[in-house]
Order: sequence, then C-alpha cells, then structure tokens
Amino acid sequence: MPLSDSVSLPPGPGETPLPALPDPILITGAGGFIGSHLAESCVQLGYRVRAFVHYNSGGTWGWLDNSPLKDSMEIVSGDIRDADSVRNAMKGARSVFHLAALIGIPYSYVSPLAYLRTNIEGAYNILEAARDFQLDRVIVTSTSETYGTAQSVPIGESHPAVGQSPYAATKIGADQLALSYHRSFGLPVWVVRPFNTYGPRQSARAFIPSTAMQLLAGEQLLRVGNLAPTRDLTFVEDTAAGFLAIAGAESLMGSATNVGMGSEISMEALLWKIAEMLNTKPRIEIDACRVRPESSEVERLYCDNSRLLAQTGWRPRYTLDTGLERTLAWLRENMGSHRPAHYSY
Repeated sequence: MPLSDSVSLPPGPGETPLPALPDPILITGAGGFIGSHLAESCVQLGYRVRAFVHYNSGGTWGWLDNSPLKDSMEIVSGDIRDADSVRNAMKGARSVFHLAALIGIPYSYVSPLAYLRTNIEGAYNILEAARDFQLDRVIVTSTSETYGTAQSVPIGESHPAVGQSPYAATKIGADQLALSYHRSFGLPVWVVRPFNTYGPRQSARAFIPSTAMQLLAGEQLLRVGNLAPTRDLTFVEDTAAGFLAIAGAESLMGSATNVGMGSEISMEALLWKIAEMLNTKPRIEIDACRVRPESSEVERLYCDNSRLLAQTGWRPRYTLDTGLERTLAWLRENMGSHRPAHYSY
C-alpha cells in the first residue's frame, strides 16, 4: 500500500519527518549494492516498489535474489540501454530512482564506450520516458568522482566537475543531461551525489570488502592499491536514507546534493583500522593492477554535506566504526560471495 499524504517516513535520531513520495516507485539498478538497500527501505516504509534489474538468461535478480522482501516488490528485468524495456518498466510509476549504471572505475579504462552507452544513454532513456509519462519525481544518481581530486575542502556542490576517468566523465554527462531536462522541459529532477558508500553487498573490487575478505581468508600478505588517497565513507543504510531525504525536499529540485559524512580517512588508516578490528597484522604489497593511472587517481574526497543537513532532516545513524562492524559481520557470514585472491574489475 502507498503512504498517504499524512504519513511521514520514520525519522532517526535528530531527524524531522519527510513528506510521502508519489508511488508506485521504480528503482533501476535495484539488484545492485545501494539499489537493493533502497528498494528494501522503500518496501519497509510502505511504498509500492517496482524493482528494475538487469536482464540475464539465468533469470537472476542480483542481491534481491536473497532479499526477504522480494515478494513485496514487483521485479522486472530489462536493460537500461534498451529504451523499450525502460519505457515498459516506467509505465504507471510516479517516481523513479535511477541507480542503474556501470560503476567500476578500472573497467572504464578497458571499455569507455560501454560506460557511455550505459551511463549516459541509460540516463537519457529514463529522462525521456519520465518526460513522456509526466512523472512527479526523477531522482538521478551521481557520484563524488565527478569532482575529481579536491581543489578545495570540504567539497561543496559548486566544486568544478573534473572527469579523471572515463567512468567519471560519463557520470558528469548524465548529471548535466538530467539537469538540462529540468531547465529545458520542467522535468522534476533531483540529482543525488553520494560520496563513497560501503556496507553489506558491496562489490568485491571495492577497498573495504577486498581488504577484509583477504584478511578473513587468513591471508598474511595483503594486496592493495594506492594507500595515500582519502575518502569520505558513508554506511549504505545512511546513503539510502539520503536518497529518500533528498527526494522529499522540494527545495533541492533541479540541483545536485551531496550525501556524505563530512569527514575523511586515508586508505592506509582505513586498512589498519580493518586489520585491528579483525585482530591481524598483515604484510602489505602494492598490486599494480589495483593502482589507477597517475593522472586518473582521485587523491582526496571530503564531503561538504551542509546543504543536505540544512534542507532535510537527514542525519547519519552509523559512525565509521559501527558501520564497519556491521560490514565485517556480514562478510564473515558471506565468505562464499567473494573470491579473496581474485581482484575484480
């Protein structure tokens, strides 16, 4: 059942209630890391959810295969690059959260065209269908990678866009396309710009699961990439809550809004924090395949979340320590979902 106008999303500590969102809600990329958490959150809040997952011949739904809430969603398969399947999925929806994308930075060096087709053309398919069907809300997912290495900190939404990888360049293109649809056609667009998100279900190529799974497997020689960069890390449930908070804020329509903690940690400090939590002291080896090209490495990401805090009731529920505890517990229980010795693009 949809939420009525009088029902608000349950606030966390220090939060204020949010208005209900028009539903049914379509979530693209719902089988992925953040998308599956967002889909589950929307179901728990009482929304009618249509989950758009990537079609494959096995008929699998990504992380939703094992979700206890999958029977409470309408799950449809398709390809974000396919305008026909996107339009079919959009019919009858009133809001869309567009998360479907190619996100692995290393593979964007291998096949830039795949990222252009998925990230830019996929966004176009969503925007065109939303315009034709006159949706009430279109929430497009950006990334802090669009800023490149911080030119000033903390990084606010007015920071210049710098595409230091083909992935980042395509996300900049998708962002600008979405905002142009708001300016040109009056489409109600919100751009959500998460900084680095971590938690259960994250891709094995990401730093936290890659590091933790090697240690959990008993590896004494830890293979890592560049340890100098800093990142602003948000637990996935807080990121999902940020999506909902931004989507409910009329004042943020037609602009991008950061989601992050307003703090930073180096990869080296993060590595030793994880090792300490797992009670191990590994030796470190820099693995060349995990290191970005020098001019492509984003050295510093540190979020200015003041717009999010001022315009919504969002407040993070997890610290880095409590989020890592949840993440490591999940990884222990799901050792079979990753191959610790193998680095995935």
